Order: sequence, then structure tokens, then C-alpha cells
Amino acid sequence: MSYNIDKEYFKSFFSHIVKIPSPTGYYRKLNPVLEQYAAELGLEMTYDNKSTAYITVPGEDPSKTVQIAAHADTIGFMVRSIDGDGTLRVRNVGGVNYQSTEGESATVITRDGRQYTGLIACQSHSVHVFDDARSSPRDEHTMVVLLDEKVSSAKAVKELGIRNGDFVAVQPRCTITENGFIKSRFIDDKAAVAICFTALKYLREQGLKPKYNTIFSFPYGEEIGLGGNYVPTEVSEFIALDIGLIGPGLEGNEYSVSICPKDASVVYDFSLTSHLIDLAEKHGCEYAVDLFKNYGSDAGVAVKSGNNLRAAVFGMAVHCSHGMERTHMDGIENTAGLLLAYLIEG
Repeated sequence: MSYNIDKEYFKSFFSHIVKIPSPTGYYRKLNPVLEQYAAELGLEMTYDNKSTAYITVPGEDPSKTVQIAAHADTIGFMVRSIDGDGTLRVRNVGGVNYQSTEGESATVITRDGRQYTGLIACQSHSVHVFDDARSSPRDEHTMVVLLDEKVSSAKAVKELGIRNGDFVAVQPRCTITENGFIKSRFIDDKAAVAICFTALKYLREQGLKPKYNTIFSFPYGEEIGLGGNYVPTEVSEFIALDIGLIGPGLEGNEYSVSICPKDASVVYDFSLTSHLIDLAEKHGCEYAVDLFKNYGSDAGVAVKSGNNLRAAVFGMAVHCSHGMERTHMDGIENTAGLLLAYLIEG
């Protein structure tokens, strides 16, 4: 059987949360929104000392506890210095592709919660002015943020309350086309967060429980390799719901769910990964099995941190990862279908 999720709920949920800034380590804006969505489903959200959000759902069989992780953090920037002319120098938070951010709007978030918009630009910003406008590298030494404020000195910027260490969030520019294509930054991994809530909504409306006690977690450290380092001791299986990749030598595409048996450093559990493949075939989920280099997940971190568990990872595949990403609703549905099959059948 296949599971018919509420596609409109997913689209609304994703379109909402993708616009909420949550670069790695910044949880203040998104956690209250996730808590509200959980309450609407009659669920309680709890937090650990690292502000990871959790939803625990009792299962039909309490003898086993599984964890589903969908990281809530995104890549972004942090202010590292303020130039004398009032422009901001930034440093990446996570694996930012600087080239993909040039010309993008951004929001600077101060420690006291003030927000200022700006433009991400290369310091050699114009072909009419700079001979190296096309050839200059795009990195932390050449990229700046031009504030949308009338400032021309470091002093004026500091008077706005902006300091080194303030977060800089990039505008997601989310679009969902009528024929199902999703174009947005941060599909990685806010689409997975939205899939988790869509699955929870399905369970509630169908009057179903997961087979085993299930902990959904939404950490804020995946983009710097820390998202799965703490796992509650009762968890024996850990699945990261994260993006798949598209490119040469890979079978994944925007319409399938990608199952990853190996990433840059971790070989995922043979039995659990095989079980996911069997579930995908049983429930008619279009899927691909691909090995990913230059890639890691919360499940891999959970393994490397010494937790006593089996781990696996799957999710919707995207074009242009860590840039303006694109996937399709078919990939979302296949990912949600595999998640529900795992939750319900165990």
C-alpha cells in the first residue's frame, strides 16, 4: 500500500519554516514555531540542554525505541569584522558555497534580536568598475554584506547594535510551482522537518501509532557535524532524514527517495538499510540507492560518537545542494511514504 499524505499541509508547513532563520546554533526563532505546530497535532515538544527539539510518540510495542532526526539548522554566516566603510565581513557557518550567495539578500540578527537586511556582494562587485569582477575568487576574504542602512563607518554600524558574532541568514526565496517543483534554499533540511510533521499528522488522522516508541529530533548542529552526537540511551535505531544528491555516477533524482548505504566516512547498518530498501519496494516508493562522498549526516555522527545503535539515512534528492536547491513533490511523497512505512511496520 502507499500512504496518501496531505500535500497541501506539507507545502504550507515547509513554505513557512523555510523563511524562519535558523543557521547552525540559532534556535530562538524556529523552536517556538515547531512547538506551536506540535501543539496543533496534540503533541508535546521537549528540549535538551543544546536546544534540540524532541517529540516523543508512544508505540504499539514499547520494547524498542527508534529515533528519527531531521536537522533544523541551515548553512549561513556570522559577522567576523566590520570594515571602516560600514560593510560587514563574514565567515561561513557550515559548508557554504560562497558563489551561490552572491547577489542574495540577507538578514543580520543581533544578540538582542534586532534584524537588519543587506546584500551579499563580492568586494569587486561591478564589471564596470573592477577589472577582476569576473575572475576574483568568492570566499570569506572577498565577500561582504552591504547593509540596507545609511552607514559609512564601523562606528555607525555598531550604533545599530551589530557586533562580531551576529548571525547572518540568507533569504531562501522559496517557490513551489504548479507542477510540483520546489525551488528554495534550505530544502536541506527543512523539507525533512516538514515531512516529519506531515507524517505525524497522517498518524493522528488515521488513528495510528508507530510500531515502536519513536523520538523525533530536530537538532541545530548538523551543518557543522554535531547534530547526532547526543542520543538518548534507550534508542537502538537511528534514522537521519536528510537530502539525497544528484550528479554523475548517482542514480538518484528529484522524484525518488534516496537511500544511502555509505557516505564520506560511515558505512550504515546493513540490516537496517536493507530493511528500508525492502519497505520501499513493498510500498511502491520510487527509490535509488547511492553512495555519497563529501557528505555526512546526523546518523553518521551518532555512530561515530560511540552510541550503541543501528543507523541509516534516506531522503529526497536535490539539485544544487547548499545553493538554490531544487526537488519535486514526487520525491517528497516517496520520502514520506518510506518514513511512514518504517514507522508503522517497524
